[in-house]
Amino acid sequence: MVVRKSGAVILTVLALAGCHKAGKDAQTENAVAPAENAATPAAPAAPAPQVTPPAGGFAIDKIPVSTAPLGAFPYIGLPDGYAWGEHGGEGETRDFDHFPFWTGSALHDVEGKLFMSTITSKTGKTYSAFELQKNLDTVIAAAGGVKITNSKIPRAITETLSEDVTVGKNSCLGDVYNVPAQVSVIRRPDREIWINYVPDSYSASMCIVETKPFVATAKLLPADALKQAIYRSGKAVVHVNFATDATKILPDSQSQIGAIVTLLKQNPTLKLAINGYTDETGSSSHNQTLSEGRAASVKQALVAAGIGSDRLTSKGFGASAPVADNSSEAGKAQNRRVELVKI
Repeated sequence: MVVRKSGAVILTVLALAGCHKAGKDAQTENAVAPAENAATPAAPAAPAPQVTPPAGGFAIDKIPVSTAPLGAFPYIGLPDGYAWGEHGGEGETRDFDHFPFWTGSALHDVEGKLFMSTITSKTGKTYSAFELQKNLDTVIAAAGGVKITNSKIPRAITETLSEDVTVGKNSCLGDVYNVPAQVSVIRRPDREIWINYVPDSYSASMCIVETKPFVATAKLLPADALKQAIYRSGKAVVHVNFATDATKILPDSQSQIGAIVTLLKQNPTLKLAINGYTDETGSSSHNQTLSEGRAASVKQALVAAGIGSDRLTSKGFGASAPVADNSSEAGKAQNRRVELVKI
């Protein structure tokens, strides 16, 4: 599914104006301001309604489809006086990742384009979780979204969360161990936009995932092609597909693993260094750990297939040696690779 980028207006959340106002003036405090380039001003919207997940679990077809105009991903702006991150940053965007959203009865893992960040107040501004929540409710309602839960995740559920989520996506998760998670969904005709908002005493956490299908980028190199590359240049590049932000080798890459096994069995004196690389998405430490784990996974798969471990080494290099421009998705795909280097 291709994410549409149109010239539609950008939804902007405005700070609540004049908290000292009373009576009729208070009715306008949560209105969404006219968006830039809009034909007519946006009408004030009520907060997104709270709904009870249907029996048997969450069902996306119970959420009404919205065709309200949207701007560019991640669609949510902040009120005046607030900033992404602790130092006025822009948050972190990953072209393809996943996050397990709480539906009130279970975790629903959503894959697609991901944005995550903490939200803090700027110097001179007093942080208000209530103010942020009211603004968020207003803009989600204006986008045709629905809040599906505002509830704590049971401890038995949080204990099942992987380190990929609790550590790698901490600014997505927030303090769900002590604070209710507010999860909303904007259901579009061609995709879903999931929003996780977890307020705290001095900051908040937000995660937005826009669904899109996974597109495999790995291409199978048969054993003879691997041998030709290794003996000609000393190395061969293989794009093994792994689970999102994880070290598990996906089933569609088993043929590539099989080709490497064949190469090594046909050439019993050949020894290989397995080097893992990532693109620049994510922090340096995270990419380093991920690349090391993925290289080790390839080595383990080869050993499990009967290749002696003394013929193999594995090492991760993170995003330190890109072979293409990380500003494009095609370039990032090339940089996410495993290199087989002749020892």
